[in-house]
Amino acid sequence: MTESLREQQLRMTRFIRNPQAHEPPPGIEARRLAVYRQLFFGNLQSLLAGNFPVLHASLPREQWQGLTEDFYAVFHCRTPLFTEVAGEFVDYLEGRAGQPGWVAELAHYEWIETALLLSDKAEPDHDPDGDLLDGVPLLSSLAAPLAYTWPVSHIGPDDIPSEMPAEPTLLLARRGADLQVHFSRLAPLAHALLVSLQQWQLTGREHLKALAEIAGVEPAAIEGQGIALLRSLKEQGVVLGTRPNCGAPRRSPLARF
Repeated sequence: MTESLREQQLRMTRFIRNPQAHEPPPGIEARRLAVYRQLFFGNLQSLLAGNFPVLHASLPREQWQGLTEDFYAVFHCRTPLFTEVAGEFVDYLEGRAGQPGWVAELAHYEWIETALLLSDKAEPDHDPDGDLLDGVPLLSSLAAPLAYTWPVSHIGPDDIPSEMPAEPTLLLARRGADLQVHFSRLAPLAHALLVSLQQWQLTGREHLKALAEIAGVEPAAIEGQGIALLRSLKEQGVVLGTRPNCGAPRRSPLARF
């Protein structure tokens, strides 16, 4: 029985994605198939190289080629949008064993900039003049606290880490009013506070109390620093203001910092 058009298309796409694992469709000369594969795979490689310029430049050519070919062949993307393929590549790298740990982290570091640049999230209702201690501080949806095992902000073709550093790299990524993404280093307390704001709807005072308990100190020991930090984040636009307390959990199971 003659193959349906859909079956023919599926056979061709399987071969183009992974010619080592699938037979070529009948009736199409090898030269034409090679042109199709180069067209589709070449476009994907160009897209990924543009989204991950530092990773692309830092990996040996053969390794980059192998990663992109394997991604194209075996990873099933869940989005039809070209602008979201980079996020799928990050997921692929995070689940792939047998590579230096900095590879997936560097990819995520490069991707988060694109994700914030393209984000169309609207900020929720909030009181820009709310009390940051007795109200519930609201973190901007265009700000993200980040923690990496590897020094991703310093990795490049001439600076490839040979061993894992003793301290993590803690960063804040945020899209400013200038529509540019800015990265800044964070102290452990600042990172822990931002993660708490991101995950839990607590008053500012409750956030600081929970962090003090995790650190094993009295709340008074970090309250002054915490209040100043909340105000600084508000001035930077990282914290937008406050929102009503929605009865969220009163304790935050953050990791010790």
